[in-house]
Amino acid sequence: MVKKVLLLVSLIFIGMQFYRPEKNISKTYSTSIFEKETNPPTPILTTLQSKCYDCHSNNTEYPWYNNIAPVSYWIDAHVVDGKKHLNFSNWEQYSTKKKDHKIEELVEEVQEGEMPLKEYAWTHGSLTEDEKNGLIAWAERNRVIYQYALKYKNGQLAN
Repeated sequence: MVKKVLLLVSLIFIGMQFYRPEKNISKTYSTSIFEKETNPPTPILTTLQSKCYDCHSNNTEYPWYNNIAPVSYWIDAHVVDGKKHLNFSNWEQYSTKKKDHKIEELVEEVQEGEMPLKEYAWTHGSLTEDEKNGLIAWAERNRVIYQYALKYKNGQLAN
């Protein structure tokens, strides 16, 4: 009985190697609109690229072990979930109010130590205090811009 179970598990594992999730890789540099609009300084852009974009954009840089199932499914689930909450590649599709809210959530998640996820930090490293502080300060400056835009619409104070 144990041999049959092990054989079945082995066959499932081998079969999983042939049916992998589609990779999250677009043909273009898909975060350029976000970067142009929010103008992150070089250290902040480096942090975004190395610690955020893998799960929150349309271009993931996959580690070698992503080629092994079930890890590929686990990483895919993280990317799909991350993009559901915030996708820097879709920045132009967000309203000003939604952009302000997404930046607010970014600040909260970083301050609370929820981002990047612990599982991601194991292999990519956590945010340093300087990276956290820089990211938060940059994000809060952008929130001021979005909040100002929300208050003033067509040259008049919005209600």
